[in-house]
Amino acid sequence: MSRGLFITGTDTGVGKTVVACALLRNWAAQGRRAVGMKPVAAGIAAGAACNEDVAALAAAGNVEAPLRFRNPFAFAPAIAPHLAAAEAGVPIDLARIRTAYEVLAGRADRVAVEGAGGVFVPLDARRDMLDIALALSLPVVLVIALRLGCLNHALLSAHAIRCRGAVFGGWVANFVEPMLTRPDANVAALEERLPAPRIATIAWAKSDAPQWGPGAGALGLG
Repeated sequence: MSRGLFITGTDTGVGKTVVACALLRNWAAQGRRAVGMKPVAAGIAAGAACNEDVAALAAAGNVEAPLRFRNPFAFAPAIAPHLAAAEAGVPIDLARIRTAYEVLAGRADRVAVEGAGGVFVPLDARRDMLDIALALSLPVVLVIALRLGCLNHALLSAHAIRCRGAVFGGWVANFVEPMLTRPDANVAALEERLPAPRIATIAWAKSDAPQWGPGAGALGLG
C-alpha cells in the first residue's frame, strides 16, 4: 500500500480539500501519523501566513512539519499556478516537490497530497498537475462534484489519469447541488463507467461526515 494519495478533482472548488482533510482525520483516528501537503498553492489572503487549503490540511493532520515542506510553492495571486509562477519568476520544480514529500513521508505513516484544480492544470509550458502525482508515484483519488455535466468531467478526468500512466486509486462522489435531478442514477452511471472503486460519498452539507464506500479498505480507509 502506498504511503500517500494524490487528491485531484474534476474542477476547482469541487471539494478536494474537504476530501483530503477527511482522509487525514480518518488515518489519525486509526492511530496513524498523518500529514497533508499541497505542493502548489495560488491564492493567499492579505495578512495570512499561508493559503487557506494548506492551513486546513495542517489542522486536519496530527504531524507537525515546516511550511516549506507542506507547501513548497506558494503564490499570492489566486490565478492559475503556471501564471502565478511566471509572474513571480519562480519555476515549479518537481524535484523540490519530491524532496518535500519524502521528508513528510519520513515523518508520517500517511500523506494526503492535494493538487490544485483538475488533472490538466498547467505547472508550466510542458507539465501539468498529473506530473506531480507521477513524480511522487502516488495513486490518484478523483473528487467528483455531483452536478449537471459531472459525467463528462469525471470520465474525461479518469481517461487522462489512465492514459498518462498514473494509478487511478478511486473516486469520491461529492454532492454539491442539493437539487440535482436523479442523483442516484448519476452515481450508478459513474460506477458503471469508471475503472476504479468509489471510496466515499459526501452528502449535501455533510462535508465533515463522509460515508466510506466499498473501495476505501484497499486504501487503508474506513
